[in-house]
Amino acid sequence: MAFALGPRARAQSTRLEAFDSIGSTNAEALIRARQGERGPLWLVTDQQTAGRGRRQRAWISPRGNLAATILEAIDVQPAVAATLGFAAGLALEAALQAVSLESRMRSGGSANTTFLLKWPNDVLAGREKLSGILLEAETVGDTLAVAVGMGTNVVSAPEGTPYPATSLATLGIDVGAEDLFMALSDAWTEYRGIWDNGRGFSDIRRLWLERAAGLGEAVSIQSGSGSVEGIFETIDDAGCLIVAGRDGKRTPIAAGDVHFGSVKSSGAI
Repeated sequence: MAFALGPRARAQSTRLEAFDSIGSTNAEALIRARQGERGPLWLVTDQQTAGRGRRQRAWISPRGNLAATILEAIDVQPAVAATLGFAAGLALEAALQAVSLESRMRSGGSANTTFLLKWPNDVLAGREKLSGILLEAETVGDTLAVAVGMGTNVVSAPEGTPYPATSLATLGIDVGAEDLFMALSDAWTEYRGIWDNGRGFSDIRRLWLERAAGLGEAVSIQSGSGSVEGIFETIDDAGCLIVAGRDGKRTPIAAGDVHFGSVKSSGAI
């Protein structure tokens, strides 16, 4: 089966370019933007050899996993564009739910997998990482070119990571990267529409919180400046994580690595 857009994405005149193999779909998207591409354009592959995660961490996607980037020029400020990552998380979660349901119906199984969104950019199955999101933006001419990369462990998950990872195959969800992408392209069309250049972020925020991992639980956030511990209370109107400390102080976190539990017990994820 070849990669193809879902019907809702096709109706929005979204375009698609699929690769047998590529270094990084995000890097290719930004190259295209510098060359004048304004999108919306999906760049997709089931083998990525030089992908990146947050903080320039390697994100290698072996044959059979999904790496997809949607490129679009958007007339918004960078801080507003950053909230588009929450719409991407919702789109991935919806697509994963759809293909999981289809797999269960084909196999006659009844077990349901719960997918949760981990601030700021992961999708979890249980407490294991299944998908990651990387949003990158550059000013090109008088617009902001935004590349939203979404990768999912379809057939295999990396080993030796700082936190456990899993794949759809490990979860017993029999689906190909092509099937997941078709569902993702349609889900993206829906949630990108709700986000509406940031005007609909209040709705995106509400939907995201309904699916948030660790909400109301103890968390520790590691960043270059140290660590913050407390209760994951909410995310604010800018997408910052709000941590409530024992002293009642509410601290907004703009970036960092979230671990469930205290610092002493945070090595699990």
